Amino acid sequence: MKLSLPDQRSPYQRPGTVRTVREGPVLRVELNRPDTGNAVTEAMLDDLLAILTLPDPDVRVVVLSGAGEHFSLGGDRNEFVDWLDEDPTGRGIRIAAEKGRRVCEAITTSQAVTIARVQGKAIGAGMALALACDLRVGADTAGFRLPELALGLPTAWGGMLPRLLHEVGAARVRELILTGRPFKAAEAYELSVLQRVVPEDELDAAVDAWAKPIVRRPEAALRVTKALLNSYAAPTRLADPSVLDAELMATVAAATRRTGDAGRTGAGASL
Repeated sequence: MKLSLPDQRSPYQRPGTVRTVREGPVLRVELNRPDTGNAVTEAMLDDLLAILTLPDPDVRVVVLSGAGEHFSLGGDRNEFVDWLDEDPTGRGIRIAAEKGRRVCEAITTSQAVTIARVQGKAIGAGMALALACDLRVGADTAGFRLPELALGLPTAWGGMLPRLLHEVGAARVRELILTGRPFKAAEAYELSVLQRVVPEDELDAAVDAWAKPIVRRPEAALRVTKALLNSYAAPTRLADPSVLDAELMATVAAATRRTGDAGRTGAGASL
């Protein structure tokens, strides 16, 4: 089944959270909650799944971006608090975290080449969405952070941890997670979190410079090459228990609430 998306820069709106524009073989997918810094909600995950899990061989490149000042400030913590209030065992967190894993897996395994266009901040779940992409370009002012541990949660969202270990290396990942310190685009480039850094007003040109040669590649060769890259990369991730991410996130969040640390977990708008 093909995506029912209009061509030639005509926007297709999914209600409230994601905006898509189809430009021939390029599909642009924009997180569209700029008033919240594109905080990731369950509704946004549902919309991303609806878009990313419908294969279209005519789409060669998918560009993932965020509307407004930031790429994404991460998961919506207010939603986390509501889920724990409704069910202290963390059932709502478990369901949403599983959707997060499926979204990131859909980005990684898409037949199209996926490109993250990062401006502002990419925090927590937002960083996971970017990291799931094949290619990642960021503004020189972009910033990154993994705050989960400070919030009483494990770094277990969207299969991010095995991807980080594979792309960055265990020693550096350990330091970033345990300290939760922010880091800027220059360091993200050194760590291979980004593959290119440009001034913010050159982000679109950088994305186009990658997309233009890719869309000219024969469809079958491009599809098989991406599958090969994913296949050869998988064994180097060692064990990949990302299927347990949802269970880990829900269990630890529930335990944190029971031990009285829920105030820190629930504070703020995103993680």
